[in-house]
Amino acid sequence: MRILVAGGGGFVGSHLTDRLLDRGDEVVVLDNFSTGRRSNLDHLASTAQVEVVEHDVTERLPDLGSFDVVANLASPASPDDFARIPLAILEVGSTGTRRLLDLALACDARFLQASTSEVYGDPEVHPQHEDYVGHVDPIGPRSCYDEAKRFGEALVMAHARVHGTRVGIARIFNTYGERMAPADGRVVNTFIVQALRGEPLTVHGDGSQTRSFCHVSDLVAGLTALLDHSTNGPVNLGNPDEFTVRTLAEIVIEMTGSTSRIDSIPMPEERTGDPAQRRPDISRARDLLGWSPTVSVRDGLAGMIDHFRSAESVV
Repeated sequence: MRILVAGGGGFVGSHLTDRLLDRGDEVVVLDNFSTGRRSNLDHLASTAQVEVVEHDVTERLPDLGSFDVVANLASPASPDDFARIPLAILEVGSTGTRRLLDLALACDARFLQASTSEVYGDPEVHPQHEDYVGHVDPIGPRSCYDEAKRFGEALVMAHARVHGTRVGIARIFNTYGERMAPADGRVVNTFIVQALRGEPLTVHGDGSQTRSFCHVSDLVAGLTALLDHSTNGPVNLGNPDEFTVRTLAEIVIEMTGSTSRIDSIPMPEERTGDPAQRRPDISRARDLLGWSPTVSVRDGLAGMIDHFRSAESVV
């Protein structure tokens, strides 16, 4: 197939591009590289089946040809971005999503929306399943991302109802792995960098908040399965193995052999509204897609730690 990956220079987008190329698809990467990194695509420089187009999806799209699939992964996604570029996040979730939907319609392509577990907010239902409508603060510091993704889902479904666009929605839970930017504020890469530098690992509050971390290789397998499927409702993609943030810090210290200590620090204002619990119910993904994660957190962290040691200037 010929597939457009918007945001293909990003952490997840570049891994999805690799997976599609490996199976023989032709890929056009569309990215303005505001948060994506060209280095994520350097290994594809001699690959004939990929084209990289630098462009902001909030602007009128250039003539890119026809596609079988349009995959929308074009959004900043780190907590630091929420404070730094909130208006850009809202614009890419609204205007950018609409432009890509219209392209998919014009091509009669399937449209895949990369949404997020953040649509559930600070959930009152645990684990979170796709029928749960969420508990979201629409005006808090992280609302630019939460509401951009919620609006994106509404736009995708309205486009499907009005125009018959073939759509799918992936609700992505916490994902980690190689090519994460070392300093983007997300917890796994932050802990690894701090541990490799021998700095204290900074845990917000007492670290009792829980997360469920999915390795990026598992995630892109799920995205590819959803891309190939006809279902149009949202599907959770994540690893249901849940543990506390403090436990994650302890594992990282152990696996890096670091002498770092763990410091508890107050929750910064921009992280107000951080969910206390986060764990996906992946029954729908198992039943519809035959998908479930296979990479344990220790195996996934081992590869990421090696990558940061060799490929990133963190020590």
